[in-house]
Amino acid sequence: MAYYLQLVVLTDKGRKNFDDNPDWIREELDKEIELLGGKVVTQYALLGQYDFINIIEAPSDEAAARIAIKLSATGTVSPTTLAAIPLENLVKTLKSGSRPEW
Repeated sequence: MAYYLQLVVLTDKGRKNFDDNPDWIREELDKEIELLGGKVVTQYALLGQYDFINIIEAPSDEAAARIAIKLSATGTVSPTTLAAIPLENLVKTLKSGSRPEW
């Protein structure tokens, strides 16, 4: 499984859901991610332009994109999804000396 960071902004509908039921994130959105084949590793609430960051696992970039699209379609969140490469994997790749085929 690959790791992805989701920077999440709540929509007006999402803010209302969250205000009415603070467990809404875990009860609805986290379950939706799991139903779509992902797994929530951890979450943090943020101060600033984003409301939350989700660190998720998904089997592929396509699966992560599907999760983001389906979450957006709920009308409650607007996620920005970024692929995350474990640092040790990047270091290992750089040390291997292999060159990409361009």
